[in-house]
Amino acid sequence: MHVRITATATDEEASVIAAALAEHLEETVEVYLGDDDEPTAVSASERESSAAPPTATGEESENADRERFEPTDRERRLVDEIEDILEGGPERYRAQLSEEDKLFVRDRLELWFGGENDEFLFEDGKFAAFDDWHPDGAGEETDDRLPADGLITGGATFEGRDVHFMANDYTVKRGSMAARGVEKFLRMQQRALKTGRPVLYLMDSSGGRIDRQTGFFANREGIGKYYYNHSMLSGRVPQICVLYGPCIAGAAYTPVFADFTVMVEGMSAMAIASPRMVRMVTGEDIDLEKLGGPAVHARESGSADLVAKDEEHARELVARLIAYLPDNADEKPPQRESMPPDDRPAGIDAVVPPHPNKGYDMRDVIDRVVDAGSVLELRPEYGEEIITAYARIDGRPIGIVANQPAHRAGAIFPDAAEKAGEFVWTSDAFNIPLLYLCDTPGFMAGSQVEKNGILEKGKKMIYATSSATVPKQTVVVRKAYGAGIYAMGGPAYDPESVIGLPSGEIAIMGPEAAINAVYARKLSEIDDPEERNRRERELREEYREDIDVHRMASEVVIDEIVPPSSLREELAARFAFYEDVEKSLPDKKHGTVL
Repeated sequence: MHVRITATATDEEASVIAAALAEHLEETVEVYLGDDDEPTAVSASERESSAAPPTATGEESENADRERFEPTDRERRLVDEIEDILEGGPERYRAQLSEEDKLFVRDRLELWFGGENDEFLFEDGKFAAFDDWHPDGAGEETDDRLPADGLITGGATFEGRDVHFMANDYTVKRGSMAARGVEKFLRMQQRALKTGRPVLYLMDSSGGRIDRQTGFFANREGIGKYYYNHSMLSGRVPQICVLYGPCIAGAAYTPVFADFTVMVEGMSAMAIASPRMVRMVTGEDIDLEKLGGPAVHARESGSADLVAKDEEHARELVARLIAYLPDNADEKPPQRESMPPDDRPAGIDAVVPPHPNKGYDMRDVIDRVVDAGSVLELRPEYGEEIITAYARIDGRPIGIVANQPAHRAGAIFPDAAEKAGEFVWTSDAFNIPLLYLCDTPGFMAGSQVEKNGILEKGKKMIYATSSATVPKQTVVVRKAYGAGIYAMGGPAYDPESVIGLPSGEIAIMGPEAAINAVYARKLSEIDDPEERNRRERELREEYREDIDVHRMASEVVIDEIVPPSSLREELAARFAFYEDVEKSLPDKKHGTVL
């Protein structure tokens, strides 16, 4: 209320009038003197002052409201129900988690989304299966507790990025999946297709809940739809799965459908069937660790991209990984500030031995080319003849496919070809440029590799390289023999550049093999051993001159020979220049190779 009084009144008189009127009228009163634009005195009634202080705004006002209004019984009951759900399954199962060095699922979510750049935004389906267990026994510790039906889904901010997530609650029927949890899982996937945001699967599940399979196993919108949705999401948004327990049967397909899978030592396992079922079906007596533990999938099957030491390390690995990935296939991967390499680029030529058959560690070359601390190698123990890693050059994310001469001379074996092909395919899906570092005698020969599918897996590697539309740079570090140069992004495979180092060679085969193939009969006809050795050396040198990288540059087979010390600078300039290159594939539904 505004009140205007004579201009001859004093300030004290104005204050008294304001206070008296405010108390009588029970509202705020402003008193103005004469023609003044600003009030001389302002007063609020006692009731207004206690209910809503004029100075209280934002959080203060909200707190005042909470103090003034007590929650109703209905709201109290809801809060109690939510608190009960948040407790998870029976206490005896929660107690077992610490014995296994595992976090309770909601503590795990706090680890993932409780940091400075993280936030747990919301949960969907907290009351799933509520009517099946709660009304007649709130708070009772029975095996029939089904809080959230054992599966938590929602949205969160992880490392500053909005993500969808799901997490099994192992205290609820060992994280098994049933109708309501399955529906939540499917909704989360379908929403990810709409939002174009990454998905985190925090898996700890024993598979489908066998005693409740009606309504979710074979239905159109049942558990089988998981893998249909995985397939639709594949290449659209990054799917990252972390395994925290024994994921068996249907649960084991989520990690293998994901783009990236992380297992935790001493905790994770995945298998198509449990040891008990394996024993029943085959008679084989084996424990879960040997059947499907991290060592099996990191070294033998290749299904695990990374292995973490513990839960905290698993989160750290995913935080590093997601930093290379865009939110979806329509975006570019995020860039960071450039960092100098860990080792001086000037040392590259000293790392690469002059003799093509002498081994060395290609990681020593990589560390002299990429930004310091940026290398994240995937599947390091699987197909070790090829290194697959994400890194940065001048702050730009790249995917590296590099032969490893320190392991079996860098020859490409079936597992290595499979690993490289899948890495190229995934990197291309998410717009990550590719760098090939070639030093290989080619694909391995022999009866065993034929049985292991060297042709089939080699074909897929070549197909992935051929189909990739991201910027590609290829460096002939040393030898590039046989079909190895094809698989490693050679001149015929539409790279933006093929660069040679002075140690480079490109040929159908190496000098020794070539001389044996072409001149073996003629050399055998030379009786004098010294003369035969001399002639063999001459032939070898003639052959080497013919395949030398200078000859390839002279014939414009490759684009440039660069001093090794300037390789990083050269690559940085070329990746920057070709950043927005546009490539197209033939008009077709899809290829048939993969």
